[in-house]
Amino acid sequence: METLTAEIKKNSKKVPVKGMMDNVMEQFNSAADQINLHPSIRKILSITNNEIIVNFPVKMDNGDVEIFRGYRVQHNNALGPYKGGLRYHPTVDIDAARALAMWMTWKTSLAGLPYGGGKGGIQLDPSKYSQGELERITRRFTFALADNIGPEHDIPAPDVNTNSQTMAWMADTYMSTRPPAERTANQHVVTGKPAGSGGLEGRDRATGYGVFLSIKIWAEKNNVSLKDKKFIVQGFGNVGYWASYFLEKEGAKLVAVQDAFGSIENQKGIVVEDLFNYTKANKGSIVDFPDAKNLKKDNFFATDCDICIPAALGNQITADNASQIKASLVAEGANGPTNVEGEKILLERGITIIPDILCNSGGVVGSYFEWLQNRNGELWQLDEVMAKLDKKLRESFNKVYEYSQRENLDMRTAAYCIAIQRIERAYVERGIFP
Repeated sequence: METLTAEIKKNSKKVPVKGMMDNVMEQFNSAADQINLHPSIRKILSITNNEIIVNFPVKMDNGDVEIFRGYRVQHNNALGPYKGGLRYHPTVDIDAARALAMWMTWKTSLAGLPYGGGKGGIQLDPSKYSQGELERITRRFTFALADNIGPEHDIPAPDVNTNSQTMAWMADTYMSTRPPAERTANQHVVTGKPAGSGGLEGRDRATGYGVFLSIKIWAEKNNVSLKDKKFIVQGFGNVGYWASYFLEKEGAKLVAVQDAFGSIENQKGIVVEDLFNYTKANKGSIVDFPDAKNLKKDNFFATDCDICIPAALGNQITADNASQIKASLVAEGANGPTNVEGEKILLERGITIIPDILCNSGGVVGSYFEWLQNRNGELWQLDEVMAKLDKKLRESFNKVYEYSQRENLDMRTAAYCIAIQRIERAYVERGIFP
């Protein structure tokens, strides 16, 4: 075990850390080899269908004009309209958008949804802009993308640093560009809207609930009680908060948190709601939370715990820190938080990984429910939504778990095999035009 770990670490010093696109392609090719994917379909799925880059001007509060660059990558729509989030972050670029769009294709396929995969965003730090500026940036971005999105073509949703307010602005802008008779019929052009503006009750907690439920089902299958189990969370935004909220209700104990501002630890336990209220009053930051001590950034993944939930950005668990992780379970709340080299070390050490395309799929399942609700002119209640979400996520988890056990595979490879086979079946049955 130590030999492979040392070898990977040694090599990682010579080779730059791979980008997300390299990771997703290695994961795809590994699964494609496993299922003997048809060579022609492998070619199709290895590339994106469309890549849209838009540059657009926005007037700032001081009267100056800034030029912003936005992206939307549409990977594959063999199973239905493109579906995926939009993020506002300095790391947004075309390579990241390609990788995230590809992950969305596998995620929607695995969940059995009638969607393909898309992703995008704007390269910016939203903390540097006022609410009014963010609204104008969002509306102008929507206008620039308008011919490339649509309720039956490509349906954006919230992602990193975007939320229900962002989606409300997008929906309003898009509907305003349609003829009056068509406006309300286009409400489902985006999902993740506020409940009062066509959104779904429970959509806010769907992703975090899915992370929690994945952990709970895994624990049930392995006869593990979650009571008093210690867990750490990287990222205390929407996903990290709700996953922590539900785990705490099961009796588990949050002992460390890391966000963009810093890291904190308390082995006796951090009360989730207290930390959440503190961040609201502290500009979103967890730093200097009174009931925990500040922790060095590089020591976060080495914290003593049973469960690790990376729920921030991609490429966080690598060859440099995978050997430090104390948890026996890694539940991926973020997209691509574990790179290929880091995963090899975790698996070699006997650590189970619940992969992102399964673990955080509650968000896109919730988005599908919102899309259906808008499309059918219905209003679903919270208890109804959570029951449907629970049923759908359990089906997906059981499918992956049973496949991994039957084929003696790790859960990520099993999830990819199931997702890719569903898309392959669609191409085989329909054929390739013309």
